[in-house]
Amino acid sequence: MVGPKLVATMHWASVLIIVGLCRVSLSQYDDQYEDMAWLQHYLRSQSSSYSYSPYYEDEVPPYSSYSYVPAGSSVGEPVPEPPVSRECPQECECPPNFSSAMYCDSRNLRYLPFVPSRMKYAYFQNNQIGAIQEGAFDNATNLEWLALHGNQITSEKMGKKVFAKLKNLERLYLDHNNLTKMPTPLPRSLRELHLAYNQISKVPSNALEGLENLTALYLSHNQIHEIGSNLKGLKSLILADLSYNQLRRVPDGLPIALEQLYLEYNHIQTIPDDFFKVSPKLLYVRLSHNSLTNEGVSPNAFNASNLLELDLSYNRLQKIPRVSTSLENLYLQGNKINEFTISSFCTIVDIMNFSRLQVLRLDGNELRRNNLPSDAPLCLRWASVIEI
Repeated sequence: MVGPKLVATMHWASVLIIVGLCRVSLSQYDDQYEDMAWLQHYLRSQSSSYSYSPYYEDEVPPYSSYSYVPAGSSVGEPVPEPPVSRECPQECECPPNFSSAMYCDSRNLRYLPFVPSRMKYAYFQNNQIGAIQEGAFDNATNLEWLALHGNQITSEKMGKKVFAKLKNLERLYLDHNNLTKMPTPLPRSLRELHLAYNQISKVPSNALEGLENLTALYLSHNQIHEIGSNLKGLKSLILADLSYNQLRRVPDGLPIALEQLYLEYNHIQTIPDDFFKVSPKLLYVRLSHNSLTNEGVSPNAFNASNLLELDLSYNRLQKIPRVSTSLENLYLQGNKINEFTISSFCTIVDIMNFSRLQVLRLDGNELRRNNLPSDAPLCLRWASVIEI
């Protein structure tokens, strides 16, 4: 029979053993407790209020909460980076796994939030921002992508040198705003400039000066009357979109690296003889919906051996202009052409000499299929589509 003292001793021994086991068990999770403490500290830092004064007294930021949707950006995503916990404007989202990006798009903002210095990608598109004050990006001079499209920004309320200090900026999106002037000066690092769907009427001679790294220029859907020789100095320019403007003449010279030129929906009447020959890499040209006539177009204007696609539809041409045998797609629908001249495609027609044309659109003219010359099948032997 066990005595009372022995029972008490066994009881305390059991308690000590249990406590010891608990200590061993808890020691296995010390690292997890440290992680939990870090997470709690991070959540508290994210939920703390962010003090910011808008640029204009009458523009008070609306109070609301937003959820970050990473797939919603239309201008690309930055490379994921390790999670960090740093300041972020209350109106925006700065995902921990994209520490150099801030998402302030589609939030009905009427002002431009503060941009932390670590940011390389800032998305402000699809808001109601109407002004960009001088020095707005002086704290974030490492910006590479800046999306401001789909707002109400005017030239009068944009700082004169607001982009001047962004020495690393590569892509600037200002399309779908209310700009009436070209923003200047622009950083020399710029590779893409998006200014479509504004109210710009003039491109000053110094507007694009020094942009030797620019590869794409989007100026469509504006009110530009003349572009002058502004494109000529853009040594790296590959794409120039000047469609849907009020141009009456083509630019005075093209860049040597240009591959795509879009001039449709203007009022262009003439094309000089050597206009396309100065750009040996030019592949795609669109001149539809202009006022071109055979009298205004030089006989060899389109006879450039590098061209692959030429759109001359909906003009006032009465004859097929001469084109290179290397051309693959030719669109001439909606003109006043009344004669099919085989010499426009082949100067000599035989087994060794023929056109590489694959698509030829002549519908909507004054031609009939029985007007085709007998040697047309031999000249256009590669054509898979001929619309008359």
